[in-house]
Formats: sequence, C-alpha cells, structure tokens
Amino acid sequence: MPEQPTPGAAELQQKYRQFLDLLPLTISLAGLPASEGRLFSEDQIEARAITVRAAYRVARSVAKECLSGS
Repeated sequence: MPEQPTPGAAELQQKYRQFLDLLPLTISLAGLPASEGRLFSEDQIEARAITVRAAYRVARSVAKECLSGS
C-alpha cells in the first residue's frame, strides 16, 4: 500500500509543482541572458537570484489574476 504524504509534505509538494508550472513565465519575465558557458561570481549569482525571485512574484500575481478572471 503506498504511503500517504503528511499534510506538510503535501503542501510543499503542491507549492513546488506551482513553482515548476510558473518557471517558464518566470524565466521569460526575468529576461536574464544565458551564461553560455562562462562562470558567474558569487555577487552575480546573487543578483540573478534576486531578479528571478522578483520575476516569480510577478508571474504568480499574473497567474492569480488570470485564474480569477480579473
């Protein structure tokens, strides 16, 4: 018999799935160029992560608006 995920695990799994579903829109909104094989410094990585986080918030907001019919 398969194990049932705990409530916390199920919620985390749902959030992860939502993140993956929004990832293409997030990356598009972020507008970051591909690395094309070069390595980024720690500061550059952090700056790109901040950009991706901001783009994800916008993508999530857009998805909510579209799903609510607004």
